[in-house]
Amino acid sequence: MDAAGQRKLLGLIGLGLRGRGAVVGVEQVRAAAQHGTLALAVVAPDASAHSRKKLLPMLRAKGIDVVEGPASTALGAAVGRESAAAVGIVDRDLARGIRAVAATVVAQSRGERL
Repeated sequence: MDAAGQRKLLGLIGLGLRGRGAVVGVEQVRAAAQHGTLALAVVAPDASAHSRKKLLPMLRAKGIDVVEGPASTALGAAVGRESAAAVGIVDRDLARGIRAVAATVVAQSRGERL
């Protein structure tokens, strides 16, 4: 993920947390998924294998989209923590915006025109 895309994604996540549209941490993301309130999950690529194993199969089974985000330290900084393995987005509109940013970043990395 390029620096501009990462800044935009982290800005949206921070905004979501301040507006109570996001939850932080593997356990909170799992709980939101179990309650049916999770719209999207952002998972750090350097999250531990244990955290990924605990979270990703459940999200796939529930049909919840997962965006591979920035490193756990950058993700944590956006939400006021030292690090964060995962952030869950519970606000549907915010999730749509994050998906759009992620799609743009992926398209740009492939050299596609938008």
